[in-house]
Amino acid sequence: MPQDRSGSTAPSTSARPQRGLFGFRAPDVAVACRWQHVCVTTTTLSWDVVPVDKPDDVNVVIGQAHFIKTVEDLHEAMVGVSSSLRFGLAFCEASGPRLVRRTGNDPELVELATRNAVAIAAGHCFVIFLRDGFPVNILNPVKAVPEVCTIHCATANPVDILVAVTPRGRGIVGVVDGQAPLGVETDRDVADRHDLLRAIGYKL
Repeated sequence: MPQDRSGSTAPSTSARPQRGLFGFRAPDVAVACRWQHVCVTTTTLSWDVVPVDKPDDVNVVIGQAHFIKTVEDLHEAMVGVSSSLRFGLAFCEASGPRLVRRTGNDPELVELATRNAVAIAAGHCFVIFLRDGFPVNILNPVKAVPEVCTIHCATANPVDILVAVTPRGRGIVGVVDGQAPLGVETDRDVADRHDLLRAIGYKL
C-alpha cells in the first residue's frame, strides 16, 4: 500500500467503494433498486369506478379530510353559510372503528350522502349533498375547516369517482365530472355567458 508523509500506510483509492455523481455507493443503489422493485411489483393495485348516485337537482362536494371531528366542523361550516341551506354529509373513518360518520339538517340528503360514502369507501373521504344552495356558497367555508385536506369536485353534474384499491384500502385518485367538451366558445357564446351570470345575480 502507498505511504503518506508520516510513514503510515493508506488504502488505495482504487480499493475504496466507488460513489456516483450524487455520492451514493453502487451497492446502496443496488439494494434500493431491489427494495423498490419488490415493493412496486408485489403490491396489488386495481381500479374501481363509483358513479355518484344523486338526483339531478342536488349538488355534491367530495373531498379528503382527517380526524373524527371533521363531521362536527363541516356541519358547523355549512350551517354558518345560510339558514335556508339544506345539506347532508358523511365522512369515512380510516382507522379505529372505521365507521361512516354522518350528519346534516335534511334526512333525505344525510341518507344520500351516507349511501354514497359507503359505496366510495375511501379512507378519510367526505361527501356533502346540497339543496337550496350551491357549491360556490360553501366551498370557502369548507376549505377553511382545519381537517380538510383537498376538494375533489363540487358539481351538479353526473360524477364518477375513480378509486385506487390496494391491500391497505381504497383512495380517491380523481373524478370524471360531467362530459367532454364539444368545442371552443365563439364570441356569441361569450356574450351569452356574460348575460347568464348577470341574469342569475353573480355579476352587476
